[in-house]
Amino acid sequence: FSAALFEICRVKPDSVSLPGTHRSQQTKIPEHQQRDELYPTSGSGESEQDAKAKEEKAIDRMSLPREKPAQSQKKVAQLIKGKMIIKQKTHWNTQANEELIRCVILSRIIFGEEPWKCAQALATLAYGYVTLRGLPAQAKKHAESAKNTLLTWKGNTTSDKERKEILETLVMLYYTLGVAWLLQKAYFNLQKSERNMEELKKSYKGGASGLQASEKDLTIALGRASLANRRLNLALAYFEKAVDNVIAAKGDRTSDLVGLYEEIAQIEQLRRNHDQAIQYLQQAYSICVSLFTEVSPQAAEASTLLTKAYAMSEEAQHRDAVEIYFIKSITAYQTTSGPEDYETLTTIEEFCKWLVQNGEKQ
Repeated sequence: FSAALFEICRVKPDSVSLPGTHRSQQTKIPEHQQRDELYPTSGSGESEQDAKAKEEKAIDRMSLPREKPAQSQKKVAQLIKGKMIIKQKTHWNTQANEELIRCVILSRIIFGEEPWKCAQALATLAYGYVTLRGLPAQAKKHAESAKNTLLTWKGNTTSDKERKEILETLVMLYYTLGVAWLLQKAYFNLQKSERNMEELKKSYKGGASGLQASEKDLTIALGRASLANRRLNLALAYFEKAVDNVIAAKGDRTSDLVGLYEEIAQIEQLRRNHDQAIQYLQQAYSICVSLFTEVSPQAAEASTLLTKAYAMSEEAQHRDAVEIYFIKSITAYQTTSGPEDYETLTTIEEFCKWLVQNGEKQ
């Protein structure tokens, strides 16, 4: 951290006026020289990318201290967006997490008189540990450290703006704790997040968009926690609510629905409603085919799940469907991943076992 702290605190002498210092005492730097210093002309061997990096670094040094945490958060968002575009997930997640640590250090330096701002940065770091790095122990530690400060300031603040920001942070914090903890304690914390979300929606008079932990994320997490506790009816209600929210926001052919339909199908199978499970998996498969084509990894995975659902029903009229969807998934895996890929070979093996169990010896 000391190296990071040195970099954070490094400020150019001519960009800061010390208390009690008159402007007449400062050396006047010509405007063109200031501009050249901020944006030096690239040499013959300097690339456009290098020049841009230098420019960003110069702007970062000249920015006001209170702007730095916001800049750090913006950089985190850019890194996460980069992770979604380029498949180097571990590299981008680590960089984003390091930037969140930097944001905590900056907040402690700059917002010493506003401890809830430091707690906000700590809660965001906790969220990053659980969502970017999959490190629940670190996430729980930082979230618990931030919780009491945020709850105290929520009760004492007279500013509506501050109250909304604190509520947003509490939604994220309890979501983080809910995901980090297992079973009953997870559901307990997620319920707290849900209550803060309802309070936040009232503050915004109906909707609160752009949150780190969105209402959809929270609803899905509550559904999974309910499922883990074998509260199947409650889990189903949460997932159906998540489906309704996604359809209202993005329509009924979005890829966001695929995973939700698959999780609902799992719940229906546990409730022994095999026909319902098949219907949800058919919807998931239909979306995959329409968005990614029939010969795609997404369609192959959806087809495999649909095959297993038909097989689990153990009904004679579904026998042909099992065979059809096995062949579809094998064809899709062979085309997209190759004949010797693990998924291809595993699906072929499962198909062979099913054929033997149903009296097919060839």
